[in-house]
Amino acid sequence: MKRTQSILTIEIATFVVAALIVVVLFESNTLLEGSLADSKTNEFLVVTAMELLTLCAVPLALRLFKFKSVERSLKENGQQALLKWGTIRIMLIVVPMLLNVILFYLFGNVAFGYMAIILFLCLFFIYPTKSRCEAETEP
Repeated sequence: MKRTQSILTIEIATFVVAALIVVVLFESNTLLEGSLADSKTNEFLVVTAMELLTLCAVPLALRLFKFKSVERSLKENGQQALLKWGTIRIMLIVVPMLLNVILFYLFGNVAFGYMAIILFLCLFFIYPTKSRCEAETEP
């Protein structure tokens, strides 16, 4: 169980650190901020797509382990299923979070920043503690 928990924690930490690196690169002017801010049509389309992705990913990630097939798999296969489904759940949150951080700096639109913050806060609800990992795999 400890190995699975460590892998899931490392997955979260990797993406959080990657987001922090992106912030540092843009804030230190190593990367050019607002390079896509000229195209308002593209900005609208990307904002809309990311809002829809965020609105779908958050409830799906938070409720993923309540689906009957996932719950059955967790009870039958234990750590192996927890690693698979835990990784899927984490990726549903961290990939859009990282994209929103990048898009925030590329477009300069605060909507991306707010969505990244919301997704970051969702990580606290899925963080793989030892007790959570054990509770999710108990028969």
